[in-house]
Amino acid sequence: MAKKTVPTVAPRLKMDIGISDKDRAAISQGLSRLLADTYTLYLTTHNFHWNVTGPMFNSLHAMFMAQYTELWNAVDPIAERIRALGYVAPGSYAQYGRLSSLPDAPEEPPKAMEMVRILAQGHEAVARTARSLFPLVEKASDEPTADLLVQRLSVHEQTAWMLRSLLED
Repeated sequence: MAKKTVPTVAPRLKMDIGISDKDRAAISQGLSRLLADTYTLYLTTHNFHWNVTGPMFNSLHAMFMAQYTELWNAVDPIAERIRALGYVAPGSYAQYGRLSSLPDAPEEPPKAMEMVRILAQGHEAVARTARSLFPLVEKASDEPTADLLVQRLSVHEQTAWMLRSLLED
């Protein structure tokens, strides 16, 4: 009778990328908040794209589409950075609701200029979340995350400025 062999499982390779486990965990938690903020702002922007009305419909509809497309393209690099740091990226509405600093989109669509105000505030909030990670990222010499944060800050600050400009008389 043939001898049965038990398959062996290779031990999980300990991560050693030059960032301590503690710092990787803290950075991943911060990036999870950034991911939740980004996804929440994406949903709100897409909602407003669908529901905007009024004299500025065409321009706001097109602008919101450009903005939600940019936000949609941003979530993957954030989530993949969390994974590269060795952690699971959050991906449920419940997790995003707990992690995000942004409120959910209003159930009743607001008037067009209120949409613009809500989105400007949303982009500013996401910028604050991204900026809050810099001290830890710099301390840990985590240049890839720093690069990602710089890219996100540039987009959110510029978008907030453009949206605020629509609100001026």
